[in-house]
Amino acid sequence: MVLLSADKSFMIKIAIADDHTILRKGVIEILSRFENMMVVAEAANGKELVTRLQSAATLPDVCIIDINMPEMNGYETAAEVRRLWPDIRILALSMYDTELNVIKMLRNGANGYVLKDSDPEDLKIAINKVYKEGLYHSELVTGRMMNLINDPDGKINAELNDREINFLRYACTELTYKEIADQMHLSPRTIDGYREDLFKKLSITSRTGLAIYAIKAGLVNVM
Repeated sequence: MVLLSADKSFMIKIAIADDHTILRKGVIEILSRFENMMVVAEAANGKELVTRLQSAATLPDVCIIDINMPEMNGYETAAEVRRLWPDIRILALSMYDTELNVIKMLRNGANGYVLKDSDPEDLKIAINKVYKEGLYHSELVTGRMMNLINDPDGKINAELNDREINFLRYACTELTYKEIADQMHLSPRTIDGYREDLFKKLSITSRTGLAIYAIKAGLVNVM
């Protein structure tokens, strides 16, 4: 875990990539109000962000990345930043809080996900969470999920059978539940049963939570 310094001059260094200039400048203005945060780089798309980071004298601690961008979208950008600078935390920014968007960003290396219409205080919390704890996603992370996230060994804290583990891996893809049933040669009702059983075992309430669990437990590889 990264510890915040008691020194008031300490700052979390942030880079932001978003193709909407007004929104990007608005986020920068919001961040300037927080005493422990400063923007060290901005870009209009993922390709520009990577180029700027490659020549930067100082790398950011956190990259805020929009999902829908030209030239290099958020998924591609997250994967490239994670490949080149694995220590940089990544916070996805989007208008859409759909499970598949969240899961795909997580699979590509994002540490958190925040909506563009969130309150500025929520953005501040999200940045601090991904910086200090390595993960943020609002109410989706509860119960045993927190135990796993804080487990440095990334061990599975529940007794899962082979079928449940296989289902968890599929839950991290873009397949629908019906398509997962087809891939596993099972009925949709059986898949629904696996999902509900895992919700209870892991104290999780969403597919995104299942995906986070699988990723942190090492059941799937982050790109």
